[in-house]
Amino acid sequence: MSFFSRKIRVRFAPSPTGFLHIGGLRTALYNYLFARKNKGDFILRIEDTDQTRSVPGGIEAIIEVLNKVGLKYDEEPYIQSKRLDIYKKYALELVKKGKAYYCFCSTERLEEVRQKQIGEGKLTMYDKKCRDLTEKQRNKETKKRTPYVIRLKVPEKGVTAVDDIIRGEVQFENKLIDDQVLLKSDGYPTYHLANVVDDYLMKITHVIRAEEWLPSTPKHILLYKAFGWKPPKFAHLPLLLNSDKSKLSKRQGDVAVEDYLKKGYLPEALLNFVALMGYNPSAEQEVYSLEELVRGFDLEKINKTGAVFNIEKLDWLNGVYIRKKSLDELVDLCLPYFKESGALIPTISPPIPREVGEQGELEGVDKNWLKKIVALEQERLKRLDEIIYLTEFFFKDKLNYDPQILIWKKMNREDVKNTLNKLLLFLEKIPEGDFIREKLERLIKDFIRDNKFAAGDMLWPMRAALSGRQASPGPFEIAEILGKEKVLQRIRDAINKLG
Repeated sequence: MSFFSRKIRVRFAPSPTGFLHIGGLRTALYNYLFARKNKGDFILRIEDTDQTRSVPGGIEAIIEVLNKVGLKYDEEPYIQSKRLDIYKKYALELVKKGKAYYCFCSTERLEEVRQKQIGEGKLTMYDKKCRDLTEKQRNKETKKRTPYVIRLKVPEKGVTAVDDIIRGEVQFENKLIDDQVLLKSDGYPTYHLANVVDDYLMKITHVIRAEEWLPSTPKHILLYKAFGWKPPKFAHLPLLLNSDKSKLSKRQGDVAVEDYLKKGYLPEALLNFVALMGYNPSAEQEVYSLEELVRGFDLEKINKTGAVFNIEKLDWLNGVYIRKKSLDELVDLCLPYFKESGALIPTISPPIPREVGEQGELEGVDKNWLKKIVALEQERLKRLDEIIYLTEFFFKDKLNYDPQILIWKKMNREDVKNTLNKLLLFLEKIPEGDFIREKLERLIKDFIRDNKFAAGDMLWPMRAALSGRQASPGPFEIAEILGKEKVLQRIRDAINKLG
């Protein structure tokens, strides 16, 4: 990346519409990486001037997500709805310069013009009726207190070029650019005016945003020219796509970052994943820390084409990060899922109450017991919320399953019943203190060998009886965690199920 003559300042500028889109997270991350790589500033600006789209709590939700994923901004967030006087001042300045004008057209008239243009197969845009009103005409409407907006006077000839870091030069014909509204009749600025004024006042050097904003960029450049300001550099990121190459949307799955966090995707895995959607600093590496992403980041190497959202890739990456966690860390991460599911209740043995202490940990939890459960599934977990389904059989007094899963290969019900009865008699003689995986495995395998049983004929029904599952961890690991009393009870229940 070339040397920059002034301090790099970038901004992430979401609208508080209810949730942070996964594409918004990538935009925030790329701005953050670029700022940190160049020892610059990463600014958060909330663009809430469209009051019809803003939702209560939306600002707080965005800030919370950024904090959860560890993208720290450098200044107090800028809130556009608190800066209305600033935007009005600059809109009036453009009117005085002759670069903008008052438009008194009613909503009804604008809709009539729009429908006529559609009927004639023309581009829908303002017909410039108020562009050249005389001062007398303007004063007449003002005296009548006719509602008005302020529009930019876009040049009717020539082209406006956008020099984009990712896409190169993109040209737009001025005659196809609408005289966009800058200030609405309610005194709120449009996105275009607020965006340009704020970027200028905040000394933003680079605007890094999604490709969908590229058609708005010539309007912004024209605004910079109207004010006589130097525009920042632009970089428009490729769209995120569904597997069918359509734009990533709520209709085809979750798109909110908060949804992924709730499901148990780790923040570091999410950042790693979205960073590689359109960019990878190395062909030989897939797993990156945030520090590694900062060191290798280069805007000029971002792909121009859209990036497909591959949930299998995210699952794989998340599993990698889960396996990197220490067992103590992973148990702490899984605790909220156990608590929410109601798994940790006083009816199981050993008893684990639901109550949460002041530090957020479950009081009275036998953590060593819980660690054994989580350890069994650490290698298989792709998301933290899967821990409930994978381990719920440990927390139940009675298992509900089809007895057919107890039957191994060519065995019949009577064979399995006889096998489990022999196993039950043997286990009853083993002391409680020997219900430890290594000892139990040795004792049972010796029992199988001495009685000339086939290992599968004994171990499959045992494992299925203890878990109630066709697929689960091994019988010895399960038995150690359940303890002798539970093991014997579950084998008796399996025998009864077989009739």
